[in-house]
Amino acid sequence: MELPLDHFRLIGVSPSATSEEILRAFQLRLDKTPDEGFTYEVLTQRSELLRLTADLLTDPESRREYENLLLNGNSGLDFYSNKEVAGLILLWESGSPKEAFKITRKALHPPQTPALGSSREADLTLLAALTARDSAIQEQQLRSYSNAADFLHEGIQLLQRMGKLVNIRKELEEDLVALLPYRILDLLSRDLNDHESHKKGLNMLENLIIKRGGLEGNNKSEYKNYLNQQEFEAFFQQIKPFLTVQEQIDLFLELQKRGSLEAGFLAFLSLTAIGFSRRKPEKLFEARRILKKLNLPGLDSMPLIGCLDLLLADVDQASARFSSSSDENLRDWLNNYPGNKLEATCIFCKNWLENDVLVGYRDIDSKKVDLDSWFEDREIQEFIEKLEKKSNKTAIRSNLQNQQIQKESSTKTTEDFDNTSSNIDERRLPWPGGIKEDYEEIQNKDKVFNQQLFKKKPIEFYNFLIEKIAELKFSFGEFLKDKKIINQSPYLIYIYAFLILFAFGIGIGFLRSNIKKSIQDEDFAEKPLIAIDNNKKVTEKNIIQEIKKSPPNKSKSFTEKSTSIIPNELKELNKASPSLEDIRNLINEWLMSKSNYLAGNSELNISKIVSKGLIARTKEERQKDIKKGIYKEINPQIRKIDLESQTSSRIVVLVELNYLERIVKNSGEFVNETSLTPLKVKYILGFSKKSWKLIDFVSGL
Repeated sequence: MELPLDHFRLIGVSPSATSEEILRAFQLRLDKTPDEGFTYEVLTQRSELLRLTADLLTDPESRREYENLLLNGNSGLDFYSNKEVAGLILLWESGSPKEAFKITRKALHPPQTPALGSSREADLTLLAALTARDSAIQEQQLRSYSNAADFLHEGIQLLQRMGKLVNIRKELEEDLVALLPYRILDLLSRDLNDHESHKKGLNMLENLIIKRGGLEGNNKSEYKNYLNQQEFEAFFQQIKPFLTVQEQIDLFLELQKRGSLEAGFLAFLSLTAIGFSRRKPEKLFEARRILKKLNLPGLDSMPLIGCLDLLLADVDQASARFSSSSDENLRDWLNNYPGNKLEATCIFCKNWLENDVLVGYRDIDSKKVDLDSWFEDREIQEFIEKLEKKSNKTAIRSNLQNQQIQKESSTKTTEDFDNTSSNIDERRLPWPGGIKEDYEEIQNKDKVFNQQLFKKKPIEFYNFLIEKIAELKFSFGEFLKDKKIINQSPYLIYIYAFLILFAFGIGIGFLRSNIKKSIQDEDFAEKPLIAIDNNKKVTEKNIIQEIKKSPPNKSKSFTEKSTSIIPNELKELNKASPSLEDIRNLINEWLMSKSNYLAGNSELNISKIVSKGLIARTKEERQKDIKKGIYKEINPQIRKIDLESQTSSRIVVLVELNYLERIVKNSGEFVNETSLTPLKVKYILGFSKKSWKLIDFVSGL
């Protein structure tokens, strides 16, 4: 057998070594015999080969002849078959474990397979294990981790086939497992054109994370001896820049399905990155949906969602998100920012994109973020316009559906009242002590209510009726909270139910009998807005077309029609524990004052009930409208109000509004209309200077 080895390498000296240096190296090699478990026979053969080499190189004539052979290209050494194992050991010791492993592996396979149970088989098997391990170490030093893993894998397979050296095989298996992160790094860091290696690295990475129990490492039994959570996180930070943004999205979404919350958050960042860098705003919607569903402890998601709202041109919603942040330092920074609040929000969003979002991707250049170019992009503008149109269409459709439902509900409620009122036997209602006076007071209120009710025109009466019924329902609910009264007389519930139904029935009957006559009277008294041919059927389409022909008149805006319910002088809300009706009135005053101001009909003198910050935001909105040459006609109506939380210094209520907004140019030209029914808004009140003030709101919940 010829081995890629010369006498100088065999004994471990340079070709220029003197005879004294050769003899010294020879003695050191004899004294340093491998103690890994080779047989005495092969170690004896090794010593004999070393002695023959020393004799050749120390004899001047023999050395001269050998050097001439080397000059003529003869570099290998021939070994007899009975000494080839010793020669392979010397080749391994000379610093060539890879060559020694390949030859040893070949010697263990047919037709060179040694006799079963022979010393040759034992020595070759041990040498294969040792050379596989050292070859892997050598490849690791060269950062060829995948090649190192291949050597370990082949060595393990050889030992399994031979059925020997179980302990060494386990050591090789542990080395192979410990090498896994480096193998992944090696495969993924290669050129993207090497598709097979990149795909293999991705699969190995995903399997590693899954076996660890997600990015959090919930499976403590896997890899606990060599890759703890801190080491894994450091490794993962090295891996990330070698993955494309789409590869990260696919990986993190798959891990999120398996229950990894950290992966869900990283998927949110990756979707935001691809949405912003590739100008794909639809990806921002997907990112926001994922973030809203996450429940990561300690994560303040409000400013992050606010950044997405800002990128989608929803400035008001973005501002509301930032105001709802639980980070006091962030809120203080925003409130104390010397410039415009929108400018502060943009700065936060820009820094977030640069430092947290657009970093760590192979195919994204994390250059300086330019928000102006984002909003100036034609595709982004078209997407936002389509989104607004879709939102308006949805709102109008929802409004029409709600009107139809209310119409059907009113008819059914009247029929139910007719059936129910006849079944109530007033003689069975008890009057315990202390309750009759309350009932008489309610009857007196009902008389006043009925007098006011019959003075109104049918349409006005219907709106008035709905409002009063809501007040009765609220009073009824507050009354039921008094457990003492209810315990004394559970039948009192029926009394209030009867009174509400009774009032509602009177109103509906009056409406049915007078609505037709009232409309006829108005037809004779006033000139109709739309001339209609008697031979043509009136449709919604006809009316819409006529409205478009005649632009709205600013002197008769939605806001102006509602100003009559606002008092001339606003009063502070000084009650320590205000009722829900007090809060409703305060919010209504805010809504009407804001509507008047945005329509250009009045000043915004509401500092007694609204915080300075909210007033400043409204004035800023009006200034923007003035620059655009427009004004807004807004008609907000409170449908429902519920108390969410209340303390001595903070009150939060949830409100449903009927919201109609029309944008009109100063010339009177109609621009756009938005209808939201219902619009859900969270209002936040704070107690300051001995009075309650509206300090913020969050719309579109």
